[in-house]
Amino acid sequence: MALDWSVFCKETTTGDLIADCFGSRGDQTYLNWILSAWSWTLTVSLGALLVALIVGVAVGTLRTLPDRPWLASLGAAWVELFRDIPLLVQIFLWYFVIPDAFPLLKKCSPALLVIVAIGLFTSARIAEQVRAGIRSLSRGQRHAALALGLTTAQTYRHVLLPMALRIIIPPLTSEAMNVVKNSSVAFAVSITELTFFARQAGEETAAPIQMYLAATVLYGLTAFGVNRLMHVIERRARIPGFGSAGAAAVH
Repeated sequence: MALDWSVFCKETTTGDLIADCFGSRGDQTYLNWILSAWSWTLTVSLGALLVALIVGVAVGTLRTLPDRPWLASLGAAWVELFRDIPLLVQIFLWYFVIPDAFPLLKKCSPALLVIVAIGLFTSARIAEQVRAGIRSLSRGQRHAALALGLTTAQTYRHVLLPMALRIIIPPLTSEAMNVVKNSSVAFAVSITELTFFARQAGEETAAPIQMYLAATVLYGLTAFGVNRLMHVIERRARIPGFGSAGAAAVH
């Protein structure tokens, strides 16, 4: 069955074909729309990954503090809370429920609320990886740093975390790709990302196959790009002498 890909050159309101497909005279084509949707997918994914890394590293570190058991328990509670609730439910909570409890959040854009929801959901998984990465290091690393006069904070900052973060790059790659895929849930609160575009444009044009195929290709390209970027980072940050056996401990 031949597919008519010229549908992407049609104007979104009138359905007229646009010669250059980009609506250079102010017309909005479906090609313009899908590129805009892709940019929203990238924005949500990047923002959520940033939130997840910041919060996940902090929570994962707290779970390994030897002399602060109450902080470790707090970190464990954080992980279980965000890991056990489905992502879609968390997005609905951030969009519909939490702004009623904290009216200041009503001024935030829906995209920002979705970024926070996906970021906190992913932070629980990253926290576990950071915790496993730190615990995979020998105790001698910590003892040597303390023996040199470093404080606990300095030991984590200069010794343990730099090594642990380099060890957990492989599972972090999976999490980064998962964030890209999880960003599709944002369509549930009308964020105009790729899934929202495919659904809406498919209904408008009666060409859902083309729309969903195009969105699938862009998701695949994004995830593949993340994978390649993380592979380069992993190769350059690899710890000499630390092989796959150590990295396997964090999975």
